[in-house]
Amino acid sequence: MATTVRRAVLTLPAAPLGPENPLPVLRAPADAHALDERSRNGLPRDMARQIGYEPLRSILPVRLRDGYRRHRRESEFEAVVIENAHLRVTVLPGLGGRVHSLVHVPTGRELLYRNPVFQPANFALNGAWYSGGIEWNIGATGHTTLSCAPLHAGLVPGPDGGVMVRLWEWERLRDLPFQVDLWLPDDAEFLYVGVRVRNPHERPVPVYWWSNIAVPEDPGTRVLAPADEAWHFGYERALRRIPVPQWEGEDRTYPLRSTYPADFFYEVPDGVRPWIASLDAEGSGLVQTSTARLRGRKLFVWGAGEGGRRWQEWLTEPGTGGYAEIQAGLARTQLEHVRLEGGAEFSWLEAYGPLTADPASVHGSDWAAARSCAEAALSARLPGERVQEAYEAWRGCADTEPVERLATGSGWGALEVLCGGHELPGTPFEASGLGEAQEPWLELWRTGVFPTPRRVVPPGPSLVAPHWRDMLETAPADPLTEYHLGVAQWHAGDVAQAVRSWERGLGLAPSRWPLLRCLAVADALAGDPARAAQRYAEAFDDLVGESRGGEPWTAAESALGREAMTALLTAGQLPAARAVWDRLRPALREEGRFRLLAADLLAAEGHVGAARRVFEEGFELPDLREGDEILSEVWSRLTDRPVPPSYNFRMRPPV
Repeated sequence: MATTVRRAVLTLPAAPLGPENPLPVLRAPADAHALDERSRNGLPRDMARQIGYEPLRSILPVRLRDGYRRHRRESEFEAVVIENAHLRVTVLPGLGGRVHSLVHVPTGRELLYRNPVFQPANFALNGAWYSGGIEWNIGATGHTTLSCAPLHAGLVPGPDGGVMVRLWEWERLRDLPFQVDLWLPDDAEFLYVGVRVRNPHERPVPVYWWSNIAVPEDPGTRVLAPADEAWHFGYERALRRIPVPQWEGEDRTYPLRSTYPADFFYEVPDGVRPWIASLDAEGSGLVQTSTARLRGRKLFVWGAGEGGRRWQEWLTEPGTGGYAEIQAGLARTQLEHVRLEGGAEFSWLEAYGPLTADPASVHGSDWAAARSCAEAALSARLPGERVQEAYEAWRGCADTEPVERLATGSGWGALEVLCGGHELPGTPFEASGLGEAQEPWLELWRTGVFPTPRRVVPPGPSLVAPHWRDMLETAPADPLTEYHLGVAQWHAGDVAQAVRSWERGLGLAPSRWPLLRCLAVADALAGDPARAAQRYAEAFDDLVGESRGGEPWTAAESALGREAMTALLTAGQLPAARAVWDRLRPALREEGRFRLLAADLLAAEGHVGAARRVFEEGFELPDLREGDEILSEVWSRLTDRPVPPSYNFRMRPPV
């Protein structure tokens, strides 16, 4: 059977993504993956150096995606299906290029954990992320900001005379273009994935890449990799070297034998073929392997504890089985970033396919024998030399231009390519892809003037790279320009100059709330909660007076209302916090975040019983952050009773 590529429509129960948060993200990301400083002692020198190399300090210029909810309805998603006699691959270009499904055609077996719903949750660096399938994580430690974003997609002539499906986009945290080429030769039992990350700049750039593969979490499933040691990282933020497979009395290669969520980064020796497999009780499942560049391998488990089980339920439909993740990355751990020199690139080839090995050996007590059995089965099915040969063949097509468009991503790459004069063969970022969000920045580049919007709307996205900051500094100093300039200066670490820019803009601004909110954040981080609260109150009052209705304004009121109430409660300004609550739209008061703030406010006003009733009546936080314990923290302030299971998302052992 010759390989075919076709368009398709995937129908799933889905929660709408909702609008972006219009407020620029001025605070450093709350990083559940930050390493406790005490854990750095004794780390291998190269690992310690890469952990300390350019960690992410801001998600600017990317905006938060926190407008999703949890009410799902049947929805359609554009898909691309690649199929031969052995595998059927379903790809979602509009959702980060996720491989939604990988089916072994002869048996009909799904090799991945395939989520039956689309339910965003707050796991990506910028918020919205969803579980299941194979995801391509680029940018910085964590799930990519492109998790729920559209990628460019097209058909490209492949090395064997067939076609590849190419996904590409401009990653905005590090300003790096990348491509993912999915290639299924006619009679192949493995899906090949060629990946290239290019640095078009003169300066070196930190690079992060992890391919995350969700696999079914059955009680008999074991994860195997060519390692006798691993680096364990839990949500207590400690990194420690442990033996594989036995640690603290349990075989940790079985995902359900851990209690709490944790990462196990396998110490794959240099020169050893990199691979990782998830095999069930019968010795069957999925294997992933690659060329040597992609050296890291990892197992992520949710664990069997109450918090991990609650998160699993949160991410899908009730009654759906759980999952674990097997992963492959550029470094040994996900706390590291790898230096990519100016004008250089990283590239590698991955392979995904079915694997069956003797179950008695795979699940035996002899770890070396279990590993050897799985590796022998892999070598028989896909020798390492064949992967290297496929990589060399793919490299000859990496620059080939797409011959047909399948999907369109954002216009940010087109803007950067146009303004920077970059030449990126194989990944076209055409000027025709420029959209409304890029228009004012294109005019700034062409004329030196940032345009005034034709209608009253919340400010659009800010750009913060040095070349954009330079253009803003020389543009006429109107309030909107000062606003964007301040955001760029803030991102560069020039806090004092950012505050001056915002204060200059405030004097003449017809719309004061965006500038007041930025100044409020600056006050809060400078240790002046009273002044921050005052400015937040003024900003919210100005926004409510200006708001025109419609989705962008509702998103602004929701975002600013949450921040304002939090700041006012922190400063103990309860009447002002109550005033913000009273001016919220009724629909916003029903949102989970505002229900939680209402409980906090009631408790602060002395109405503890009423605050507890908010919890007892039930509410959900659609954007509850990975590792966030706010629900249990507020509950514990209201009562000594145990946290109800519906609010228990704890991901670490109690202190």
